[in-house]
Amino acid sequence: MNVAGSIRSRPAPLSDGKRRGYADGIGGGIASSSIDVDMYTDVPSFELSLDEFEEYALARLKVLRKIEEMKTRNLTPEMFRTQLDASIKANLTVTTANNSNPWESKQSSNSNTNMAEASKKLDVASHFILRAAYCRTEDLRRWFLTQECHLFRHRLESVAQTQTGSITDGGGGKKNNDALRNFLANNDFDLECVSRSEKEKLRDKLLSVPSGVNPMDFHNTEYYRVPFVQALELVAKRECYILGGYAYVPLSRIVSIVAAKFRATLSKSLALAAGVFGQVAHDEQARIGPLLKSMNSQYTGPGAPNAVLGADGQEVLTAATVDALAAQSMPLCMKQLHKGLQRDHKLKHMARLQYGLFLKGAGMSLEEHTLFFHKEFTRIMTSDQFNKEYSYSIRHMHGKEGKRGSYTPYNCMKIILGNPPNSGVEHHGCPYKHYDDANLSALLGQLKIGNASEREAIMAHKRDGNFQLACAKHFEVMHPAAASLEGVNLDGVGNHPNAWFSASVSYHNAKSRNGASMDVVKVEGAV
Repeated sequence: MNVAGSIRSRPAPLSDGKRRGYADGIGGGIASSSIDVDMYTDVPSFELSLDEFEEYALARLKVLRKIEEMKTRNLTPEMFRTQLDASIKANLTVTTANNSNPWESKQSSNSNTNMAEASKKLDVASHFILRAAYCRTEDLRRWFLTQECHLFRHRLESVAQTQTGSITDGGGGKKNNDALRNFLANNDFDLECVSRSEKEKLRDKLLSVPSGVNPMDFHNTEYYRVPFVQALELVAKRECYILGGYAYVPLSRIVSIVAAKFRATLSKSLALAAGVFGQVAHDEQARIGPLLKSMNSQYTGPGAPNAVLGADGQEVLTAATVDALAAQSMPLCMKQLHKGLQRDHKLKHMARLQYGLFLKGAGMSLEEHTLFFHKEFTRIMTSDQFNKEYSYSIRHMHGKEGKRGSYTPYNCMKIILGNPPNSGVEHHGCPYKHYDDANLSALLGQLKIGNASEREAIMAHKRDGNFQLACAKHFEVMHPAAASLEGVNLDGVGNHPNAWFSASVSYHNAKSRNGASMDVVKVEGAV
């Protein structure tokens, strides 16, 4: 199915209306760029099937969520760059060597040019699809803007570092240097290059800038004169020389100026897109409308929605083991839902959805899910009442009723941005977001989560509004040295409850294999 028409016919909300480099189709689809950076100012006119439309979007969503997840961990800048490069290569790069890559070029050519064009198509199309999906609310726009700016800056810094490191090598540096200059020129960056004579006149001043250009490289370094208001980040860090209202910036530090313009441009485009999203979604309600509306809730975590396995290779989560696993390996939000179910022997609608989809995503089968809820609910009602009022919704979650869709577990953002629970009556939501400081602090102490200083670190994140960081810190406290254990995948911890649970189960399995004295859930023989 062709979805290009809906994108072509509405350029205004997604771009500035100018067309600089994109053309129809794959073969001539994208004006080749010598560097992997794009300002995304022009709406592409690709023809995509609905499956490709969703796959492209989910590929980029994995990268953006990886950025968010890595920010919750104490990674060195080098580790951050390395892991982000790996995620970009795995999700946004077309390679003929990787036959499992769903973005494999449909053309039978192995040329680097065709692969570069296919990767560029994937990158550009996925950006605009997610831009449309994440323009709907202020929170979604803020999240998308933050992650996209990180991705853009990472790519541009890679280019800047490459060309900077190559200027003095006398060989291949000129190509990268020219590529960065061309990128600036093609994207309306009106930067005035400082003449050699003026640069020499200001030599001492320019070299006095902290962590500036190496004196040995000064002769070959290009400087640009820009209004200082366009270089406020550099001014704040004292990383440029100011004279007469202008900042003198070496080419290697032009990144912050470009990134600031990218952020401003993207923010404006998202606001414009939000104004027409309702009409677009209505017009495309039979095709891409539902995909756009549900994109932010799509689960891109590891193994979704496959079962979490124990050390013996058996499915961990059953009606018999769920109590033990809730205590050992569930994140705080799911632990509270489980506690509420045990206390009240029922859950309100939103809580049933949040917890039920989590259990499904963690591998609990329809039969075990029904058995578990039946055991709890029938403590206060008859079996007939349960079957009449609740069993249908469980079958619906598992795609056995209604439109038989595949429903995915809620990620952290969906839980955080959802309706808050009524105190004492409902149990859904995120404790770090929806509990007040006193109740959350008391809960952490009651559950014996870390020592006093570690609990205070969690609370500090909560007070700062960094709810996912608080959750990631909770995991770190309860799973020391998890990153050093083989088989423990920390991707998504702090970003999705199912990733948190999967990583925790893997951690305890790894500890068990290593012979550590820990309480590991045993599946066999459980009653």
